[in-house]
Amino acid sequence: MLFDTHVHLNVEQFDQDREEVIQRAKEAGVSNMVIVGFDHETIPKAIELAETYEHFYAAVGWHPVDAIDFTDKELQWLEELVEHPKVVALGEMGLDYHWDKSPHDVQKEVFRKQIRLARKVNMPIIIHNREATEDIITILQQEKANEVGGIMHCYNDDPTYVPTCLDMNFYISLGGPVTFKNAKLPKEVAKMVPIDRLLIETDCPFLAPHPNRGKRNEPAYVALVAQQIATLRGISVEEVEQATKKNADRLFRL
Repeated sequence: MLFDTHVHLNVEQFDQDREEVIQRAKEAGVSNMVIVGFDHETIPKAIELAETYEHFYAAVGWHPVDAIDFTDKELQWLEELVEHPKVVALGEMGLDYHWDKSPHDVQKEVFRKQIRLARKVNMPIIIHNREATEDIITILQQEKANEVGGIMHCYNDDPTYVPTCLDMNFYISLGGPVTFKNAKLPKEVAKMVPIDRLLIETDCPFLAPHPNRGKRNEPAYVALVAQQIATLRGISVEEVEQATKKNADRLFRL
């Protein structure tokens, strides 16, 4: 019943054992996953994997770190790709103020263009946010992103922003950090988000949950995320699994 809403099985870290990773995910109860493409290399691989496996889907978008490489050609490419029957979201997109490759103004413009495309094609969006919450919320509001909604991917921010995100028609997705012993914010968020607006993910190969922190993450570990959320909320893991899968099916219109 587990639905991992954000995986990067399309990156080179899985080139040596991708099939084994997928098998372990199945054995762990992962029934569905969305493979997220974010540049020229990973987008075609995301679609290829979605075509190969019945319960895999793809999201296509342009990562803010590489915004400086984004042109109208890429925007047109994304618009063509969303016609694919296995593409269920645009993203990941957003702002990343941690790395210096793309100037903030360039990131903002690329972010706005992708939101406008999402509204044009009526498709939910997946938000990448690193140290840029206020600007992301401003842009989402200005660009009327509430019309399509989407996911605050791997939410690791202050809980005070959660009501605003919910009001904008976004789901809150939690990943490995909710299991980290010193991670207070995601634990607070896990307890406060309405169960019908909660999603789970791994963001593999990054952010592996405890006790695998520091190792390569993989979709099977989304079970650890679900278990931690169940513990924090005082409910069964089955309730978390069922609710988050139902939420993902609703958002992605499956």
